[in-house]
Parts: sequence; C-alpha cells; structure tokens
Amino acid sequence: MAEDTGTLGRSAPVFKASMQWRRLKSHFFVVLGLLSVLPGIVALLVLLVDVIVQGSGWLDWQFFTSFDSRFPERAGIKAALFGTLYMMVFTMLLAVPIGVMTAIYLEEYAGDNWFTQFIQVNIANLAGVPSIVYGLLGLQVFVRMMEMGRSVLAGSCTMALLILPIIIVASREAIRAVPPSMREASFALGASKWETVRHHVLPYALPGMLTGAILAAARAIGETAPLITIGALTFVPFLPEHPLDRFTVLPIQIFNWVSRAQSEFHHLAAAGIIVLLVVLIILNSVAIYLRQRLRTRY
Repeated sequence: MAEDTGTLGRSAPVFKASMQWRRLKSHFFVVLGLLSVLPGIVALLVLLVDVIVQGSGWLDWQFFTSFDSRFPERAGIKAALFGTLYMMVFTMLLAVPIGVMTAIYLEEYAGDNWFTQFIQVNIANLAGVPSIVYGLLGLQVFVRMMEMGRSVLAGSCTMALLILPIIIVASREAIRAVPPSMREASFALGASKWETVRHHVLPYALPGMLTGAILAAARAIGETAPLITIGALTFVPFLPEHPLDRFTVLPIQIFNWVSRAQSEFHHLAAAGIIVLLVVLIILNSVAIYLRQRLRTRY
C-alpha cells in the first residue's frame, strides 16, 4: 500500500506537467486558428466599408423606381430588381418540387442497387460543376433547342438546374434525420408508405428542406456567369411582363455599371451591391427563422 502511494506521488508532477503542456498546445492552436481567419475577416470588413461609403449616398427613392440610363443621375435598379424577383419565382417553382420529390424517392422508396448509386454519384458530381457549364447547357437546350429565346423562363430553367443538386442533398439530409421510430410507429398503426411519408416524415423534415431551398435561392441570386452565357441583357428600360420577355438581374446590372468609365456608375454599382447584400441577408434570416420556428413546432 505504501509502495502504491509513493508511485502516485511521483506520477502527480509528471501528470501536472503533461496537462500544462496540453493546455499550452490547445491555446496555441486556438490563436493560430484565429490568426488564420483574421485576414479574411479584415478583407471582408474593408470591402464592406468601401462599398457602403461609395454607395450609401445613392440609395434613394429615385434609385429604386428608375430604369437604367446613360446618365448616372437618372439611372436606377428597378428593372434589375424586378427581373431578379421574377426569375427567382420561376426558378423555385421548377427546382423545389423536383428536388424534394427526388429526395423522397431516393431516401424512402429506392433500393440499394446500381441505379440508385449511379443517381447519387451524378448528383454529387453535379453539385461541383462550375456555373458556367450550366450556362452553356441552358444556352443549347433552353435557348436554342426548346426555342425559349433569351427570356426569363430560359434563365429560370438554367438556374433551376444549377441549384437542383443543392436542394436534393439538403432534402435528403433532412429526411435522413427523421428517427426511424417515427416510421415504425406509423407502420405499426396501419399507415401506408405514402401516408407515413406525408404525415410524419415530411413535417419533421420540412425545416431542413426549407433551409436548403432558401440557401440555394440565395446562391442563384448571386450567380452571373450562366445568365451572361444565355444572353441576359445589360440594359433593360422595361419590366418583364411575360415569362418569354427579355430581362436583366442585379449581378448583371452591377457588372454593367462597374465596367463603365465614369466614377458615378461605380457609385451606382456599390449601391446595387448593397441592395444585393440586403436581399441575401434577408433570405438567410428567413431560413434561420423558419428552421427555428418549425423545429419548435414539430
């Protein structure tokens, strides 16, 4: 017994020194991580401050209610803002039902076979395809083959293809997070497969599905390359009234103003960036709110 006590007494300083060394390493890596993140945060803050300083003075009622113009004091963002909203409505109407139904099929109905694995691999690959490739696909399929022209509908279909893998992956993860006991309890009470999915799985998976859909929409709003590829206009002095009308969106309008020589158009571009950032922040805030509210409810 005395020997054991002596052994413990001798090992205590060694253990204490080891703990101090571990804490030191832990603090070192925390500081290293903060220093790694700091340059990106500083660069982001500098860009945000520069954009706000340049563009805040141009955010007035005339800016939101006027079309683009060759004269910067008369130029506005009305056509781009309404074109963005118009295009996103059709994009979500096309992408969300297809994405959710695909996720339901893969998680609840499809078996573990080569066909399902083939679909899953292709969905994962499509999520990493550059957006310009979707633009080339939309140009060939929707603009030329289906003869939609360079219209809102062609842009919406192209953007729906772009965000479809994101919605499918997010919806699958949301469905997979529903406990198996929910399904088993429903089957035990005599419910069919579809009744179980409709009344038990989907309500609990809805917060994750909505979050994925809104975040996918936020990505689509900021994309420029596919729309430039299919031929969205940079100067639009009218509002689109039909799905086959020509259109422009906020990123293209900002790109158009930045590419001009006059410094006033650069201030207009900064104001457009502020509007685009506000739209993105609103969408992300809505996603967070819906997720928390639906999680509390279900």
